Formats: sequence, C-alpha cells, structure tokens
Amino acid sequence: YDGGRTALLVAPGCSALDEAAADPEGARLAKLSGPLLSSGTPDPPQPDRTPSSATTARVRTLLLMASPFVEVVIDTPTGERTIKVTNPERTYFSGLPEGRGRKIDLVEYYLAVGDGIVRALRERPTVLKRHPEGADGEAIYTKRIPKGAPPWVETVTVQFPSGRSATELCPVDVAHVAYAVQMSTLDFHPWPSRRDDVESPDELRIDLDPMPGTDWDDVIEVALEVRALFDELGFVSYPKTSGSKGVHVYVRCKTGYTFTEVRHCAVAVAREIERRRPEIATAKWWKEERGERVFPDFTRMARDQTTAPGSSVPARPQAPVTAPATRAALPAAGAAASATRHGRGRS
Repeated sequence: YDGGRTALLVAPGCSALDEAAADPEGARLAKLSGPLLSSGTPDPPQPDRTPSSATTARVRTLLLMASPFVEVVIDTPTGERTIKVTNPERTYFSGLPEGRGRKIDLVEYYLAVGDGIVRALRERPTVLKRHPEGADGEAIYTKRIPKGAPPWVETVTVQFPSGRSATELCPVDVAHVAYAVQMSTLDFHPWPSRRDDVESPDELRIDLDPMPGTDWDDVIEVALEVRALFDELGFVSYPKTSGSKGVHVYVRCKTGYTFTEVRHCAVAVAREIERRRPEIATAKWWKEERGERVFPDFTRMARDQTTAPGSSVPARPQAPVTAPATRAALPAAGAAASATRHGRGRS
C-alpha cells in the first residue's frame, strides 16, 4: 500500500489474495479488496468454454479514496479497452455470501462467460436493465446510450411507431458488456434482430410461461414437446432456463420476414403445442382462460419485445443465471433454479 495507488494484476479466475501471497507488499490491498472471484465454487454456466482473446482481461488499478475504482483492461479483436469500474465493492446481490455479490464480481463473471454472452448479443440492439441500488432496487430500462460513451462503443439507432428513435448499445465484444455493467446493468435484453436489418428477425423465440398452479415438471414437459415439434420440422432449437420459473426456446430463422410474420409462426407453435398437450399447455390469449397450464407466450415475439439471453444474470438476490441447457440437462437445471429461488443454492 503506497498511500493511495497500488498496481494489481489479476487474471480471470485468480484471487487477489493469491496475488498477495506472491507479493507481501500488496497484502494489505488484497485484504481490503477481497477475492475478485471466489475459489472452490463451480464455474458459472457458459455455452462455450473455449479460450478466446475476447475474454482476456486484467484488473489494473484500485484507488483507495472516497470514490474507489478498478480499471479493467480487456483485450478485444479490435484492440485493448479499459473500463473504469467505480465502487467495485458495492453489493449487487444481497442473497449471496458476503464478498461474493459485488459489482466487481459481476464484471468478473461476465468476463468469464464472455464468449457465450457476446454470441447472444452480437450486433443486436440491446436494452440495458440497470439496477444502481442492486438487485433489490428499482429497475431502469435503458434504451439510449448516455452521452460521453467511449468512442469505441458501437450502437444502432432504432425507430419506434411514435416517430421517436433510440440509439441503443450494439455489443460486438465483451468490453461492451463490461461497459454496461459499469453502468449498473445486471442483465441484457437484446432484440431478435441484428443491426444490419433491425426490422427482420433472425431468431424465433418461444417463452414458456408457467401459470399459477404449475410446476417445473410441467414446464419441462412442454419444453420437450416444443423440441419434438421443431425436430419433426427439421429445425434446430436451443432451450435455456429463464432465470426464474420458465424456459425459453430459440430457433434461428432466415431473415427477410417481418416481425408480424414471425409472430404468426410463434402463434402457430403455441396452438400446435396446445393441440398436442391440452392438459398442460394453453395458447389462450386471456389469462383468465389459461388455467393451471403452461403458456407458450407468443406475445414476446414482437418488435421491441426482448428476453434475457443465455448467461445473463436476472435481478434476484441469489443471482441466478439464464443458462443454455441440453434436453437431458433441463430437469437438473430446473431443480437448481428452484433451490436458488428458495435460498438453498448458489449461482
């Protein structure tokens, strides 16, 4: 500790306390800042664990002043980016053990799953769900990138029926994700289209929404039925947990169709699933008519309607993760999600 400024290099997955062991002079700083990633716990879910330069990062500097910050240096395909993370010790997830739910922990998590989260967000207009007071605080849905953003931040301007427009974040690498987390973004909400043609979806999204009285087993049954339908049609589908009680199923689709046309496809899927499994699935528009069944929510397949992608972290005290899952892994993923919701598990 040199009276205000000490350089500290920490690779992802390495604890600041480990660095202190090799550098006794930095021990006081390490003790104050704590581990940047808790050791001895499972890695967070990520669809692709292949190392990539896009996720190479290091924590460079911590200022021990009234407003402390950490500089995170990230190597990206287009150059080195530095993200100034202010108040890194601020608690975002109160349901996690002390020292594990901090702002810097969230940054480190997204760096660790960088390949997966970037794959889900790449080139898509993205709404940021910000929680300046943490997961327990009020959400601020941010569609417009604030003035003063770094010059390397990429965006796309979208138009709304009202005639207004918004310049939204358009992530192309993990530095964009870290930049958003610095602004207190917990989870991301990308459009189902990309910036080269924002009016034409390239992804069909089915949101399996369990009504009161249903359980995870019902959701799994409907998810497997949706998977079977797409298998019969020759389409590859990608299920993931929603981070709460449901399941999302994604199918890539050819561009050139309008949102209305793709929504009609989602309606057709919902009605076919209801026809096949009327005892547990419903395509009824009115909630009062759905009963204790799972609703394949086709209303989410619309312009400016978004869902959190795989590897995103919904705003809940225990920090559950929206996890991509195979058909075989879905039941286990649901059990883990249920344990987390009831305070028996960790994410």
